[in-house]
Amino acid sequence: MPVSVTSIKRSRHKGEMRRGYTTGACATAAALAALKALLTGQAQTQSLIDLPIGEQAQFDLHRCRPGQASVIKDAGDDPDCTHGAEIGVDVELTKTPGIRFFAGSGVATVTKPGLELAVGEPAINPVPRKMIKQHLLPLLPPGSGVKVTVWITDGEKLAEQTIGRRLGLIGGLSILGTRGTVHPYSTSAYAASVRQGIEVARAQGLNHAVLTTGSRTERAAMLARPNMSESAFIQAGDFSGVGLRAGARFGMERLTLVTMIGKLCKLAGGTTMTHVSGRAINFALMADTLAECGGDADLCQQVREANTGRHLLELIPSTLKPQFLNALCQLAAAHCYRYAHHKLAIEVELLDFDGAPLAFAAVGELK
Repeated sequence: MPVSVTSIKRSRHKGEMRRGYTTGACATAAALAALKALLTGQAQTQSLIDLPIGEQAQFDLHRCRPGQASVIKDAGDDPDCTHGAEIGVDVELTKTPGIRFFAGSGVATVTKPGLELAVGEPAINPVPRKMIKQHLLPLLPPGSGVKVTVWITDGEKLAEQTIGRRLGLIGGLSILGTRGTVHPYSTSAYAASVRQGIEVARAQGLNHAVLTTGSRTERAAMLARPNMSESAFIQAGDFSGVGLRAGARFGMERLTLVTMIGKLCKLAGGTTMTHVSGRAINFALMADTLAECGGDADLCQQVREANTGRHLLELIPSTLKPQFLNALCQLAAAHCYRYAHHKLAIEVELLDFDGAPLAFAAVGELK
């Protein structure tokens, strides 16, 4: 049963947080409608798509004509600068099989290394690209291809509210998303849900909880700990600090934080609210830590000038990675231990982007 984007607003219960949809999901819906209109000559009014999480969503179209369609992004209760933005796609059939992506007005181009895309590519991330391909390829005539140009009305102006330019995303916003949906993050209600997760786990007699930063880290953490109760896993998102304090308050004996490189770097620097719009990574600290692990002056200078956590990871040679990454986990665990008032043991585990473990550290003793 597909979920209608418009029906979500009407079905909201008092006190319930309303989820929204990613720019990637919006672009997929627009691309599908634009191609259908181009192939049939008939404008569409709605666009039904499959989301990566196994659900369907139906989008009302803001505009649609052969080769062009757009939707208005609904971010739910997520305080996102793209809420209400028009996200559109132009499609053009070609004689070259396959799908090629282009950045239209308001969509950024990648100009620095360290992101999921190569320099020079339109900032349309891998999962949105995959979604668009999955929906468009079955509709194409044999031997045909399509040019997909994604655009965002006033995207360049909206991008001023983000740190995209600092990351080398020039010309607008990125098309993002790994689930197709977004869940609120920067609200007291989300923080309350993290506390509630800890409280529920304790009420079930659990003394060890695993805080994850998102769906990918949670999946990997669960696979690595098949004997742990599902209630022990809590998606803390950017609210690791809330989970740490809640763990101390409700009498947890141990918390394990499972994270990826970007958030680990922030935790290592003592930042427990790790959202991308918050405090930047302290690359000077990263460089100093690397020097202590044997990094030479030239490499340390490159780290000081790194663009993102991913970029940092790419810079570190394999011979230094184990010691350096374990050192970052140790720093993060120590900060988290202090933040939780030394009341519970803390473990920090770093995963790569495929969910494989890279490093680990623990601070404090079990009661």
